[in-house]
Amino acid sequence: MTVTSVGEVWADLVGQDRAIAELDSAATDPAAMTHAWLFTGPPGSGRSVAARAFAAALQCPEHGCGHCQSCRTVLAGTHSDVREVVPEGLSISVSEMRALVQIAARRPSTGGWQIVVIADADRLTEGAANALLKAVEEPSARTVFLLCAPSDHPDDVPVTIRSRCRLVPLRTPPAEAIAAVLSSRDGVDPEIARWAASVCGGHVGRARRLARDPDARARREQVLALPLSLRGFGEVFTAADHLIGSAEAEAADVAGSRDAAEREALSVAMGAGGTGKGVAAAQRGAKAAERELERRQKSRATRSQRDALDRALVDLAGFYRDVLAARFGASVPATHPDRAQDVHQAAASWSPESTLRRLEAVLSCREALELNVKPRIAVEAMLTVLHRG
Repeated sequence: MTVTSVGEVWADLVGQDRAIAELDSAATDPAAMTHAWLFTGPPGSGRSVAARAFAAALQCPEHGCGHCQSCRTVLAGTHSDVREVVPEGLSISVSEMRALVQIAARRPSTGGWQIVVIADADRLTEGAANALLKAVEEPSARTVFLLCAPSDHPDDVPVTIRSRCRLVPLRTPPAEAIAAVLSSRDGVDPEIARWAASVCGGHVGRARRLARDPDARARREQVLALPLSLRGFGEVFTAADHLIGSAEAEAADVAGSRDAAEREALSVAMGAGGTGKGVAAAQRGAKAAERELERRQKSRATRSQRDALDRALVDLAGFYRDVLAARFGASVPATHPDRAQDVHQAAASWSPESTLRRLEAVLSCREALELNVKPRIAVEAMLTVLHRG
């Protein structure tokens, strides 16, 4: 089966024909439908894309045509009966989940289902997971929960929730499929598309950014130059400054215009520029709303910075993996085929034990960031090991 044999709503789900067949069957056959689904797969496999496409197929009269109002509004995030939770901070709070569960219990207003998409279910706090569990255990007749997580491991999704969901595993898309999508649908030059697909680690969104954004390519080059540039201990701190600064700049670029728009919208909503008896009282009440907005924006900036750092660490881990593969002559595809010269130079200079220590330092830094260790401390500790070997 190919993607073109079913609704066009699945077109953005790259290299996932088996999952598409299962989801399309559930959307068209009521007997194959269930109230809770768990989409799992590595970053870039299209978990949230699959969940959003499935939501559109469920609401569409033609089960995913891609052109009707239901499909367009679901994919745009504006459908009245589809709510998507995308955590902008470090976690999804219990208050946010309780409010969502209450809304999900209502009857659908325009579509056939009341659908809740949780894009990063692995970020649920314990209280939020408990609130979700109660809803998943006794769902309303027309309510569907679509959860997305890296895996169905208890560290990502509690067993109690996992046991009540139908699992949809997604795989890493092959580079050939990613390159075809970039060139045919996104209009990327075929040569650039092939390069981006070969170095993105199977992450479709990352491939698209690398193909289109010169700044993203420059950041990747800066990161991959690190392993062979740490010749003196003093360079450890300089490199840490560059890594942290690059992540902060990337996060600021993402947040800048959005933060300003949110502040402007809040100011107008609370009576800025207005006159009359109620304006003074509204402006006094605006202080609490401003503080809450600032808190959310700060949490979002922290998350964006750590996500940017994590992308850099994944690239570094891939480099050391390539060095180990080259050192032992393994016949496996390279994570960074365009850095073959640096990889072979490192493989000739470092012992396997030294390379493995470096790789473990990168992975430990990722874990430290997830445990909320200050980024600068975690990065400097990692770079010290990368320098010493």
